[in-house]
Amino acid sequence: MEILPDAASLATKLKNTLIQYYSIEDSEWRPAKKTKDATVWRKPSEEFSGYLYKTQGVVDDVTNRIVDHIRPGPYRLHWDSLMTTMDIVEEFEENCCVMRYTTAGQLWNIIAPREFIDFSYTTQYEEGLLSCGLSLEFGEVRPNFVRGFNHPCGWFCVPLKDNPDQSLLTGFIQTELRGMLPQSAVDTAMASSLANFYSDLKKALKT
Repeated sequence: MEILPDAASLATKLKNTLIQYYSIEDSEWRPAKKTKDATVWRKPSEEFSGYLYKTQGVVDDVTNRIVDHIRPGPYRLHWDSLMTTMDIVEEFEENCCVMRYTTAGQLWNIIAPREFIDFSYTTQYEEGLLSCGLSLEFGEVRPNFVRGFNHPCGWFCVPLKDNPDQSLLTGFIQTELRGMLPQSAVDTAMASSLANFYSDLKKALKT
């Protein structure tokens, strides 16, 4: 089996990359989808031939509780309709871990189930939190799955200044699904799944 990365140096590099994404000017983003819960934009990724997606919406809850539902742990599998299994492969100090998870098929199974192995890191960011991740080329691929790859991704969750019981949740996602897929199907699935992520999360936080 491959050797796992140095967690501390990878966490620092990942955090710095996400902060760079967070500072990209609004003019560089193009609208991809808008719902009552979230707005999704996209721009060409510098990591691979697909898109870097930005998604943003206000969530009615405190920052810590929201991030507890997003990062690897007992909550995520129960509410995220796209995630079908999740296992922690390795835990490091300071909110770092490696997880293996699988996702359901999408678009009437045009996009078959995917498997990912991601390094995950959660840390303080300004008045809130940042939970970020990156896929690793690690371990054997399970039968009946295509191994997908997440280039640097993350979620910034910060309390609203005028109402700390509400949080602004901003995500940056660039997933390489791999396999033989039409790009239009990938773009449709990504924008829709990111918007659905917010509605599913809000329902979970209410229960």
